[in-house]
Amino acid sequence: MRFDAEFHRPEGADKLLNAIRELAVSPVRIMEVCGTHTMAIAKSGLRQVLPENVKLISGPGCPVCVTPAAEIDQVLELSSRPEVTLTTYGDLMRVPGSVRGDDLRRRKALGADVRVVYSPMDALEIAKREPERQVVFLGVGFETTAPGTALAVLEASEQGVENFSMLSLLKRTMPALRALMAREDVAIDALICPGHVAVILGSDAFAFLPEEYGLAAVVSGFETGDLLYAVHALLRQKKENAPRLENEYTRAVTPEGNPAALAVLEQVLEPRAALWRGLGLIPESGMALKEEFAHWDAAKRFGLTPVERDVPTPCRCGDVICGLIEPTQCPLFGKVCTPEEPTGPCMVSGEGACAAAYHYGRKLL
Repeated sequence: MRFDAEFHRPEGADKLLNAIRELAVSPVRIMEVCGTHTMAIAKSGLRQVLPENVKLISGPGCPVCVTPAAEIDQVLELSSRPEVTLTTYGDLMRVPGSVRGDDLRRRKALGADVRVVYSPMDALEIAKREPERQVVFLGVGFETTAPGTALAVLEASEQGVENFSMLSLLKRTMPALRALMAREDVAIDALICPGHVAVILGSDAFAFLPEEYGLAAVVSGFETGDLLYAVHALLRQKKENAPRLENEYTRAVTPEGNPAALAVLEQVLEPRAALWRGLGLIPESGMALKEEFAHWDAAKRFGLTPVERDVPTPCRCGDVICGLIEPTQCPLFGKVCTPEEPTGPCMVSGEGACAAAYHYGRKLL
C-alpha cells in the first residue's frame, strides 16, 4: 500500500530525496518517455529539488508532438473537403502544419466541419446520426489510446456504419525507443518508462532496454512519489552497475499487460512504417488498419498517400523530443512561440515539453 501510506506524506518525500542525494555521486541523464510524466515532473518542480547532477530530460512521449508537420498538412487538406466531418481530440486543433498559423482551429473558422470529441466512439455516434456526412476520426496516440480507436473501427464494421472512417496517426513506442537508442547524438543513462503504455503492453515489453542497451529502466506511475521512487531506483541500479527493469507502478501494471486490449489491437491493426517528428521514418513504428478493415481506412477512402518525409519548419520540437536540447534552448521559445501562438506542437499539447516548461518552469529559471 505504498501509494496510500507514503505518497501523500511530505516526510516520505524528504526521506526519498535524502536517499537520492546519497546515491547521486556522478552525473546521470534520465529520460522520461511519457508526456504525462513530463507534465507531472514540471508541475511538481521535481527538477528543481533533485541534485544538480541528476538530469531529467523529456523524450518522444507526446503523441501530438511526434506527429510531423507533413501529416498535419495532410489532415488540413482533408478538413477542406466539403463532404468531410473531421473529428479529433482537442490538442490537435491548434497544432500548425508547415505554414505558421494554419491549423484546424483556423480551418474551422473558415467553414470546415471540424469537431472536438472525447473518444472515437463519439465520432462513431456522429456518423450514425448524420449518415449524409463522411465522418473521419483522427487516430492519434500510442498503445494507450490505440485499443479504443481499434474498437471504434470494429464497432463500425459490425454495425455497418459506412460513412465512418479513421485516419491512423497511431504510433508504436518500442520501435521509436530503439531508433532513439541507435542515435549517436543521444546520451541517456536511464529511462522512466511510460506507465500508461505499460498498462496495455505490460512491463515486460521494456525488458529489452537493460538486456540490449544496458540501460537502467523503471516503469513509473504519475504521482510525485512514484517519480521519486523511480529516480531512486534508477540511481541505485547505476550505483550497483546492474541495469535491469523494475516495475514501480505495480498497482496498475502487470508483466503481461491487458490481454483484452492486446486482442483488439491484434484483430484490427498491424505495424507499418511511420514518420516521427525528430526521428524520421521508422520501420514498423506506426499502426495501420488490416486489410479486412480497409473500407474504414480514411487514407484509402480519400486517396491519401503515406507521408515519408517531413517538411522543414523553424520549430525545434524534433530536437526537444530527442532530448538534444531543452525547450528554453530553442530560439523561438517564449518569443514567437507561445501557447497562444505556437510554432510547433510541443508548445500546444497538454503533454508537450515546451508547454510544460512555459507554464511551470519559466519562473524558476
